[in-house]
Amino acid sequence: MKYIPWLLLSLVLITQTCLAQHSKHRVIISTDIGGTDPDDFQSMVHLLLYADALDIEGLISSPFGEGTKQDILHVIDLYQQDYPNLKRHSDDYPSPEQLRAITKQGEKKSAPYQGYRRSTEGSRWIVERARADDPRPLYVLVWGGIEDLAQALHDAPDILPKLRVHYIGGPNKKWGPDAYQYIAEQHPKLWIIESNATYRGWFVGGVQSDDWGNESFVSEHIAQQGALGKFFNTQLGGVIKMGDTPTVAWLLNGDPESPAAGGWGGQYVRAWTRPTIAMNRLTNKDDQIEEFGVLELTLAAGDNLPTHPEAFMDVENQSLIGHFDNGYVHFRFTPKAAKVFNYSIRSNVASLNNQSGAITAVPTSPAKAMQPNSKWPNWWVDNPDPRWAEGPHIGAKTVSQWRQAFLSDFAKRMQRIQHAP
Repeated sequence: MKYIPWLLLSLVLITQTCLAQHSKHRVIISTDIGGTDPDDFQSMVHLLLYADALDIEGLISSPFGEGTKQDILHVIDLYQQDYPNLKRHSDDYPSPEQLRAITKQGEKKSAPYQGYRRSTEGSRWIVERARADDPRPLYVLVWGGIEDLAQALHDAPDILPKLRVHYIGGPNKKWGPDAYQYIAEQHPKLWIIESNATYRGWFVGGVQSDDWGNESFVSEHIAQQGALGKFFNTQLGGVIKMGDTPTVAWLLNGDPESPAAGGWGGQYVRAWTRPTIAMNRLTNKDDQIEEFGVLELTLAAGDNLPTHPEAFMDVENQSLIGHFDNGYVHFRFTPKAAKVFNYSIRSNVASLNNQSGAITAVPTSPAKAMQPNSKWPNWWVDNPDPRWAEGPHIGAKTVSQWRQAFLSDFAKRMQRIQHAP
C-alpha cells in the first residue's frame, strides 16, 4: 500500500499543473444592460478593457424591461473599433467575433411567485458552461436579474458545486424577489456573495478630490480614449456609477475564494438567517423588516373569485404581481433602503381593491455579523459593522477605501486604446 501516497502526490501535481495552465478565472456576466439601469453600459466598457485578464465565457442579457442582447452587441461593436490597439498590448484579448458568439438572450421578466418560469438561451448557456470539462470554478457575476441563474439551478441542480456567484442585490433584488427567494430556500448551499450595499463604494466615498471625482475622472481619463471611452462618457452624463463593476474587481484584486479577506470588490461576512417576515394581514408603519429582507404578504381573497383574478401591489415605482392560491393572494416585496414604504393594492377582486398598508425597513444590526447560519454555509453578505459604512450604505467603505488604486488601474487600461506598448 506504500504506492498510495505517491499516487496521491501525482494527482496533486497533475491538478496543480492543470490549474497553472488555466490561471484565469472563468466568467459569465448576467446583465440588465439597456434595461432599468444604464450604468451597466459603463461596467461593460470596463469589463472589455480587462477581457485579456479573464476567460469570459458568457455575456447574458437578463434585463427588467426593454434591454436585449443587442445592447451588449452594441458595446462589442465599439470594442471592435478599439480592438487593434488593445491587441497590441496583449494577445489574450478575445476577438469581437468570439464575444458575439457567447452573447445570449436571457429572461426579460421578473420570475413568477415560484421563482422560475422557463429555460432561456441564457440559462441553458450557464448550464452548458458549468458542465464543461474544466477543473476551474465558474464565476457568475449577476449585474441585473437573477432569474436566469435561478432557472439554471432549477433545470440542472447538479451544477451548483461548480458555481461562484457574485450578485449585485439591493435594487436588483427589489425587482426580482421571487427568483432570489427560490434560490435562498431551495439552493441554500450555493456559493454566493449577496452585495446589497457594498457595491456602492465604487461611486460613493473614498478620495473624490481633484481628478478622482466621479465626473472629473471621466473627463480627464476616459472621455477622449477611443470608441469605448467616448461611449462611456455618454452614459449617465459622463459621471461614474459602475455599480456592478465591483464583481469584476473582486476577481482582479483579492482572493475570490475568501470574501472575508477583502479586495477591490469589497469585504463580506458569513450570512445570518436570510431575513424574511411572513404577514397574513395588511401591515402598517409599526411593522418592521430588515433592509433588503423579503416581506411575504398573504391576504385572504375569498372563494367567489373572477375567472381570471388579478391583483397588483403598487409600491414606489413597482407594481408587484399577486399570486392566487386556494383563496389567498401572495406578494413578495424587498425594500432596498431603510425607510417607510407605503403600498396600495389594485385588483378585480372587490375585497382586495383599494386596500393599502405600509412597512418600515430598518437598518441591519451590526450584531447580525456574529450570527452566521449553517443553513447557508457558503453565503456571504455586506459587513454591517458601522466602521465600514459610507453613510447609510453598509459595507461600502470596504470598496471605497481602494478608490485610487482601482481607478488608477482603470485609467492605465484606457491608455491601451491610444498608446503603443
